[in-house]
Amino acid sequence: MKRSNLTLVAVSAAMAVSLAACSSSSSSTSTTTQPTAPATTTTTASTQSIAGLPSLAACQQTVKTQTKTPGVLTAATDNPVYEPWFVNNTPSNGLGYESAVAYDVASLLGFPKEKVKWVTEGFDQSYAPGPKAFDFDINEISVTPERSAVVSFSDSYYDTTQSIVTLKGSKVATDHSPAALKTYLYGDQIGTTGLAYINNYIKPTQQPRVYNSLDQAVSALETHQIDAIVVDTPDGQYMASSQVKGGVQVGQFPTTGEHYGMLLAKGNPLTTCVNSALATMDQQGTIAALEKKYLGIYNAVPSIQP
Repeated sequence: MKRSNLTLVAVSAAMAVSLAACSSSSSSTSTTTQPTAPATTTTTASTQSIAGLPSLAACQQTVKTQTKTPGVLTAATDNPVYEPWFVNNTPSNGLGYESAVAYDVASLLGFPKEKVKWVTEGFDQSYAPGPKAFDFDINEISVTPERSAVVSFSDSYYDTTQSIVTLKGSKVATDHSPAALKTYLYGDQIGTTGLAYINNYIKPTQQPRVYNSLDQAVSALETHQIDAIVVDTPDGQYMASSQVKGGVQVGQFPTTGEHYGMLLAKGNPLTTCVNSALATMDQQGTIAALEKKYLGIYNAVPSIQP
């Protein structure tokens, strides 16, 4: 989603901010914060290559001269950001799934916490063509052919599905057969994979309403201007439980192979080294452990058919 986008262990009900889609549409102006307490990692660098990727030892010899600022790794994400991807809207604290992944990748590439700098990049701006003010962006950005034509993506750090969110007591909540789903009026944020899923898989008889932000789509749902929203399953869980008053996550659709990748400028040579770090994390069980810690709740969302 994030987005394509929101853009979600249980999520804190105390969060006062509203969820942005598989990402929000915030400005791409860069702001810097310094990391304070990155998540502890047990992943260790290896001198061995994995599946033809460069070894981490080799990467550590080269990447520090290839970053935007030599010797510093610049990571980007949106503002605001939400649980379980980040905690307290503070990417630099190392808490939340994406923050933890980012710091693990940085560590494996030879960047200690004090050499990681965070900047803000709006979701929609992140995959626009052109130079980037960051080394990688981690923001629940789904890998699509259209985006891959103008930016580079790492391998998957999270495989996701789409889910449907509506209001308790609505017809969607009780009747979500494939035939019934085609009859509802949907709304979603522009450019999201949720919107693409509506058009390509549900194929409703009514044209979906398109909004500039997920917050606007949520407002339309709460005021009964639309019947439902389709978003990434983690974001839908948070939306239904903490963002939408009276919200309910009806279920998640079958996988279409959608996954999140870390985004880099087109052709950035760091991409293969980021893949080496992710492959090491996967091989050593770090990815699975972080998913269990932050994202395990989504396995309980029932499956439905489009």
